[in-house]
Amino acid sequence: MVYVALLRGINVGGKNKIDMKLLKQTFERVGMESVVTYINSGNIIFIHDGFSKSEIAHILEKAIYEDFGMHIKVMVRSHDDFKIIMDSLPETWKNDQLMKSDVMFLWDDVDGESVLGKLVIKPEIDTVKYVTGAILWSVDKKNVTKSGMTKMIGTNLYKKITVRNVNTARKIYELMQTAQNQ
Repeated sequence: MVYVALLRGINVGGKNKIDMKLLKQTFERVGMESVVTYINSGNIIFIHDGFSKSEIAHILEKAIYEDFGMHIKVMVRSHDDFKIIMDSLPETWKNDQLMKSDVMFLWDDVDGESVLGKLVIKPEIDTVKYVTGAILWSVDKKNVTKSGMTKMIGTNLYKKITVRNVNTARKIYELMQTAQNQ
């Protein structure tokens, strides 16, 4: 089965630096196959059969600690999980000079539509949508500093998500589809 591991908080602001080539070797060492990394923010596509997503996440967190000495949270999503999110992502959303659009992937313990009640959403500025596994959030770049998105940083909820911009999410899905079709 095709999966993606989304690592939270690596290679951000000079902290928790992990070389992607070495990370790929770590994944292969613990039995993941056809491992492909995408950019330095911790997106690893791989194939594995035999364990649940939570078991795979535990195996990978342990392996990363063994190889790099860092406690890094790992979220594992299947191709089908990712497809649900991508099918809900408006095609017009971009991450460019005019628009900031993100996919906020939710850990299972906070995944539910009720999560929207924990957010500061400014309807005149923010477009926010819940889909199983994620919050989709878009705002015009000129309004980013006024967005409720900035209020999430540092909260308990923020510790239970990992964010990718829509361009990155789309590329991850493309790589997952390539792996799925092999």
